Amino acid sequence: MFEAVEELVGEHADLERRLADPAIHADQAGARRLNKRYAELTPIVTAYGEWKRTGDDIGTARELAFEDAEFAAEVKELERRREELAERLRLLLVPRDPSDDKDVILEIKAGEGGDESALFAGDLLRMYLRYAERHGWKAELIDSTESDLGGYKDVRVAVKTKGASEPGQGVWARLKYEGGVHRVQRVPATESQGRIHTSAAGVLVLPEAEEVDVEINPNDLRIDVYRSSGPGGQSVNTTDSAVRITHEPTGIVVSCQNEKSQLQNKEQALRILRARLLAAAQEEAEKEASDARRSQVRTVDRSERVRTYNFPENRISDHRVGFKAYNLDQVLDGELDAVVQACVDADSAAKLAAAQ
Repeated sequence: MFEAVEELVGEHADLERRLADPAIHADQAGARRLNKRYAELTPIVTAYGEWKRTGDDIGTARELAFEDAEFAAEVKELERRREELAERLRLLLVPRDPSDDKDVILEIKAGEGGDESALFAGDLLRMYLRYAERHGWKAELIDSTESDLGGYKDVRVAVKTKGASEPGQGVWARLKYEGGVHRVQRVPATESQGRIHTSAAGVLVLPEAEEVDVEINPNDLRIDVYRSSGPGGQSVNTTDSAVRITHEPTGIVVSCQNEKSQLQNKEQALRILRARLLAAAQEEAEKEASDARRSQVRTVDRSERVRTYNFPENRISDHRVGFKAYNLDQVLDGELDAVVQACVDADSAAKLAAAQ
């Protein structure tokens, strides 16, 4: 059933031999690539080895069952275990997203709902920061525009791993399902009549691109500088330090104003631009490969929601996979794994069905 795995077993053994050679580590970038591939193959090889051993054990137990009936029960248990391993192998062999181990740039933008939406955007930011903290990731604020009541009209953060992550546990692998419109139902702090309001905030998650991933021609960029707005001091609002970059071939516009120097804002804006260009290229490739591709929602319309946060019922619902739980307070404190895992499982099941 898993004949193709034998080739992966051979590749895994070859990688193990090469990584044992001290000379291979003279090229650090090359060694990292080999280590990454080795880590990807190890769970497959381990599960395959156990699946084969379990098959041998079943054969032995069946022979012994002719002499001792007690081994018949062991045959059934081994068969159940082998089927579990077969299912695990099928999931491991589903093609992986090549960006799964990348870091991400996460953008949150207030939508319908005015000040309440901006406050909710702040709640989402805190949720993701706490989630990153729980996973040992590093979060870095890139740029933000605060609202008058303390929330955010828009905010961008970079989320990074602090070291190598296990397959399927990287930042993009876990956070890529967060893209879309998030709807909140609650009594706003500004509501005097106690009425429940509905508002929305949009979340966009982009795999962070390295310079080698995206080549940007400087002649394709229009760079404008202007004076920062909002809370400031120490030259933030008194010099033309804010930067707006327009990528003319695509029309993508990125602006940054949080840093004190024009150079720093330009570097941050280019960082976001690279991520957006990489995402655009990946989406175009996916569109050519499949008309049924899954995409993130780019508009902040309450009707195009992926998730609802209902405060009166302490309920969180993910509308894409039918997930529902009544621990909203814990989720907003960063306990997001159950929600994310439901999306991961649904995605894996869809890929597995498509591969069969």
